[in-house]
Amino acid sequence: MPTALYAADRATALLGLPKWRECEGRDAICRSFHFSDFSAAFSFMTRVALAAERAGHHPEWSNVYDRVDIVLCSHDVGGLTERDILLAHLIDDAAHDGEPSRS
Repeated sequence: MPTALYAADRATALLGLPKWRECEGRDAICRSFHFSDFSAAFSFMTRVALAAERAGHHPEWSNVYDRVDIVLCSHDVGGLTERDILLAHLIDDAAHDGEPSRS
């Protein structure tokens, strides 16, 4: 079972994820993605869903038209772990594979 990242490890990991931020009031990270339209946002979500399934770790997310908001947290550990950092990188890759996000 993975373990929660300590503050120093978390800070180092987030250096490699400059568009992600720590979620206020939660031991999690989050990011918003903006696309040109719903189709582009949904295509991105499909790429993320496939990558998350392969990784065996799934995001919390919501979609409203051209925006996708994602929160990553390892619920079984109760905090941020290396699994979340890996998934954040996979999500960023999925954003680059399709239409570039505006945020």
